[in-house]
Amino acid sequence: MFYIYCPYCGEHREEEEFHPKGQAHIVRPKDPEACSDEEWGDYLFFRDNPRGVHHELWVHAVGCRKFFNVTRHTVTYEILETYKMGEQPSITADDRGQPREAAAASQEGVRA
Repeated sequence: MFYIYCPYCGEHREEEEFHPKGQAHIVRPKDPEACSDEEWGDYLFFRDNPRGVHHELWVHAVGCRKFFNVTRHTVTYEILETYKMGEQPSITADDRGQPREAAAASQEGVRA
């Protein structure tokens, strides 16, 4: 058993209190009526399944019942961070799927 930090409750709670709900940060098409069937199908059914760092949507089902995001390493199952809805992750993946700090990644892009 492991513990997950709920950013709304401010506590580490047992994993049984939480449920994963899929990939985080999925952008809904601005004009669904203008989407092709293929574009709409991609939005509804296809999700990323990376080997490494992945951003997921979770719910604290037995606690505050609020949704929040988790940055998790899919190989080790390690939870790298949790953050509230509407916030951006501070940890992203490099080209190999390994974690890196978003601030350092943005500075690397400036230097390049």
